[in-house]
Amino acid sequence: MSSLPFDVAAASVQGREHARAGRNNQDAWCVRASEHGLVAVVADGCGSQPCSELGAQLGVRRVAQAALVRLAEDGRVDEAGFLPGLREDVLCLLSELRRELGRDTLGDFLFTVVGAVLTPSHTLVFSAGDGVWCLNGEVRVLGPFANNAPPYLAYALSSGAQTPLVAQALVPTQDVRVLMLGTDGVSDLAKLAQTRLPASDEQVGELSRFWTEDRYFTNPDALRRRLAMLNREHVRADFEARRLERAPGLLADDTTMVVLRRRMGRA
Repeated sequence: MSSLPFDVAAASVQGREHARAGRNNQDAWCVRASEHGLVAVVADGCGSQPCSELGAQLGVRRVAQAALVRLAEDGRVDEAGFLPGLREDVLCLLSELRRELGRDTLGDFLFTVVGAVLTPSHTLVFSAGDGVWCLNGEVRVLGPFANNAPPYLAYALSSGAQTPLVAQALVPTQDVRVLMLGTDGVSDLAKLAQTRLPASDEQVGELSRFWTEDRYFTNPDALRRRLAMLNREHVRADFEARRLERAPGLLADDTTMVVLRRRMGRA
């Protein structure tokens, strides 16, 4: 495992509208580490496709594993060829799967990516499509894109589109205190800071609570439980009117987040 001094919190919750429509959570996340570094990735499958969670789940794992392989082969994140090589690794896997499945799977493989590769010397943040990332408290929103059509990597499999993995930041790892990666549902969550939870006086709060509050790093299920609480429907019986009053969950879209926080006292 990586010796980098970071604690990790990660979770995903199904969006309210996906639950209503009987669709799966089409987000995915993956965090993997080796002696060479640490990789974190989130992905969001195309909402108009019935099985895009398949591509998202495969995609995050392939990106993470391919990045670690490149690090093991002395690849450096501060080299110009790192991201193009990583992109080709992912596209090769998707292309092989399309042939093996023997059906039109392009729609299944449409997913966005927000990821980071941390090594002892440098940290690289990259993306393809929309999402959110935050470095040391500064939140950056990616997208939205015209016609709600982000540049999915898998477009290259059908049209040869040159949809790249885009470098968002390259910084010395020693300067990284907090790093958050999120799907576009996190950008919606950020707008709810002053909103009260259903049937509660408690406010949602700022995104920063997810890296300033210790509980998210000491309890591995705390982040998932918080996101689930925000999206829990509240039902109250109005006996006088003889009806049920429903307060819907707050997160319309699937919401996924990975947070890395430097351990206290570690350089």
